[in-house]
Amino acid sequence: MIASGQPPALNTTNFEVQPPRPGAATGTFVGNKVVQLRDDLRRLQESIRAHNGDLQNIRQRTIGNAQTYHQSVAGIRSRLQVGTTPGNPMLVAAWNQSQGLLEQVNADIGDMNDLSNRVAADAALSTYLLDATRAAFGLSGAVDEDHRQLEILEDDVNRTVVLVDRLLTELSDDIRRQSRYVATERNDLNTLALAIKNGEFFGTSLAARTYGMGSADVTATPSLQGRGLSAAPGSRRPLVVIRFDRSNVNYQQALYTAVSRALERRPDASFDLVAVTPSAGSSAQVALDTSKARKNAQDVLRSLTDMGLPPSRVALSATTAPDAASNEVHLFVR
Repeated sequence: MIASGQPPALNTTNFEVQPPRPGAATGTFVGNKVVQLRDDLRRLQESIRAHNGDLQNIRQRTIGNAQTYHQSVAGIRSRLQVGTTPGNPMLVAAWNQSQGLLEQVNADIGDMNDLSNRVAADAALSTYLLDATRAAFGLSGAVDEDHRQLEILEDDVNRTVVLVDRLLTELSDDIRRQSRYVATERNDLNTLALAIKNGEFFGTSLAARTYGMGSADVTATPSLQGRGLSAAPGSRRPLVVIRFDRSNVNYQQALYTAVSRALERRPDASFDLVAVTPSAGSSAQVALDTSKARKNAQDVLRSLTDMGLPPSRVALSATTAPDAASNEVHLFVR
């Protein structure tokens, strides 16, 4: 897993071809075949040389784009960590710029994919040249010099085949790492957008915490007093209880902290999100409270998704409770 805030290291090999060694024409049919194959190898190597130049340019461009992106994101995080107003328009503009910069990194991946396809075509041609060179040994009408030059040519083609294979392998590695990196950063940008909306820094995306070690169950409810959140009694103790007993309950930071700690202990954990409605009151009042509680639960689910938690890891349900004084949302570790 790529650490957040660190672009992946790209490979650094510079793929320089070694031109085929020259040989004097013998005038025989096989000798003419050797000349033809040697010319084909030169054209193949020119193509590889061009691909190598494209690769080095893409790598430099990708590194520059990633560095600029991280500088932009670091500025947003620094501002959030010292405190700012909710929905600060300057941070919103900086976030939009960061998103555009990340898309430039993603476009670089597309260029790598295009280059990989072109290199794959050269790989097929290099294999054909190797087969054709070996087949030329079986042609009749050759002199000893023809076979000597064929042996040299076979070695030159072999070196080119190995070079193309290494080029393809490094391209595949770069594409895989960059793709995972962009996916991770997109999740972090979503979490950052939620932090900008609330004016406080949460941390990296919860998606970055879904891999790791640890198997301890999370049963302790964190202390969340003063934010409209508290522990709740019951045989199944919730990780978090959010009490919507007033408007604009500021629960996101405490929710992020609790879920983040749970995932650090159990990276494969799933969650049950339960909308709890007081059962006291008239049927009309209970129905109205149930509708509000479901909406609150959906808002909490949206916050968890923005924080990077996959929706497939959360099950949403609703219930009533006689001891509930207001609409609540309970989050359980499953």
